[in-house]
Amino acid sequence: MIYLQLFLSFLQVGMFSFGGGYAALPLIQGQVVKTHSWLSMSEFTDLITISQMTPGPIAVNSATFVGEKIAGIPGALCATAGYILPSCIIVTVIAKIYLKWRNMELFQGVLGSLRPAVVALIASAGISILIKIRYSTNPITQITAFVMSTASPRLSARFSRKKSAI
Repeated sequence: MIYLQLFLSFLQVGMFSFGGGYAALPLIQGQVVKTHSWLSMSEFTDLITISQMTPGPIAVNSATFVGEKIAGIPGALCATAGYILPSCIIVTVIAKIYLKWRNMELFQGVLGSLRPAVVALIASAGISILIKIRYSTNPITQITAFVMSTASPRLSARFSRKKSAI
């Protein structure tokens, strides 16, 4: 029964958390601390710290750690599977839609109109990071930012000119 509860709780978190792992943390907290009382608030805080320190997405790590703490390795597998299942289904459906309609002119027009928005979002994130780094007092941070900002376009241009071997 605990395995099903873990699976369904993290399935719910996986279905309704948009915006990345940090956006899922309040939903995980609601399920783990408030609804089921599997962890105390101090244990949940420790869980977040451990999830940030280990490699991988923080929400997946949190699901794995909660499942392991509550029901061992099988619980970790159930909680993790519950969290990632909605994303896997959504990506599979989108891939099938894309493969079916990728040659349709209207579909290509929609994708083409999204490209400038994606470029703007990436540029906005980059500019905000550069502004923060610009006012950083740490010279190592400034030097690293300078090297990365000048080397990245050159490397990108170099690799995009190469022809494939096939």
